[in-house]
Amino acid sequence: MVTKRRFDLLMGNHALAYGAYLSRVQVVSAYPITPQTQVVELLAEMCADGRLAAEFIKVESEHSALAACIGASITGARAFTATSAQGLALMHEMLHWAVGSRLPIVMGNINRAMGPPWNVWNDQTDSLAQRDTGWMQIYAADNQEVLDSTIQAFRVAEQVMLPCMVVLDAFLLSHTGENVEIPPQEKVDRYLPPYDPPWRLDVEKPCSFGNLTGPDGYFELRYKIAQAHDRALTLFEQAGYEYGELFGRRYGLIETYRLEDAALALVTAGALAGNLRLAVDRLREEGIPAGSLRIRVFRPFPAEAVRTALRAVKRICVIDRNLSFGFGGIFAQELRAVLFPGRIDGRNQQQLFGFVSGLGGRDITVDDVYRMGLTAWREKLDGRLVLFRGLKGYPEERKLTGEEHPLVSAPGES
Repeated sequence: MVTKRRFDLLMGNHALAYGAYLSRVQVVSAYPITPQTQVVELLAEMCADGRLAAEFIKVESEHSALAACIGASITGARAFTATSAQGLALMHEMLHWAVGSRLPIVMGNINRAMGPPWNVWNDQTDSLAQRDTGWMQIYAADNQEVLDSTIQAFRVAEQVMLPCMVVLDAFLLSHTGENVEIPPQEKVDRYLPPYDPPWRLDVEKPCSFGNLTGPDGYFELRYKIAQAHDRALTLFEQAGYEYGELFGRRYGLIETYRLEDAALALVTAGALAGNLRLAVDRLREEGIPAGSLRIRVFRPFPAEAVRTALRAVKRICVIDRNLSFGFGGIFAQELRAVLFPGRIDGRNQQQLFGFVSGLGGRDITVDDVYRMGLTAWREKLDGRLVLFRGLKGYPEERKLTGEEHPLVSAPGES
């Protein structure tokens, strides 16, 4: 019997909601924030009309939303939430709590720039600022991947007992409609079994969560979390492979394009990957052997997969839609750490150009990517850690300095 495939035109927010729905989440708790609101609006509708047999908990803040998910997960329920930017920042304390309690909560984060000034457009700094909390992170490139990654996130999270964040770009994905296949529920049920945790809050079998732990035990508990991250690398690959066997779409830790014979690699994460592929084709037409690499799973970081994919590349152009003040783009930092351990002086066989662009939702066009690739191919690195592309009124490439920005008004000025 051939099962009829179902395709719907879904924005990324609704693809995320359908991923949670197909995962049979049992508790949803969230607080609305632009550009995430449509995720929980749809899930609330599903709970209200009976399509989703889940408890929807309305709360007064994002901090409380994650606290409610933590309580639900402790009792053995499959829990989901979603947020953006300031909402994710407000959750910060509870992000650590979920990891330390080893709770496999899945959260959708729609990348939005951090204020002030207020900005609801795309910027990856919000999720990347949480990279050291212990949450696993997946960065999706399109709306189909948003849905599929949500299901895979629950599977891996429940295998290693760690929470996972599915991250998508504001507006580029969240509010943009794409043709998305919604897999049949029976197939998803075969792929993702019911959540059955090894421990839970149970009056018949009393145990405690989050008690005081002194120096004699805390270190070992953190080591176990680190071990779980190491194990998750293999499980993400396995989950992506088996998903492909069942649904026809295979996912890995990274995604490469025309990289086999490349001497120049363009690297990024998220929806910008499509522009990188187009720029690679343009560079190839001009005789430059370019390829691209997209980081899909950011935590745990796929160090060995990145090293293997880039082993023959001479020049690397990393494009970050994020900024760690005082040091540059975050993905560039991560690549330097795994490719040049102990060295950031540029005196390596490989040279890495770290570009920061598109902050606050500013467009990064195919031409922008092409020109960044040309710079990385033609210019000398000269020890620069960060280069900026797309600034108004500034040179296209400059070092990060403490110079005051002319667009910032002094107090009392308009």
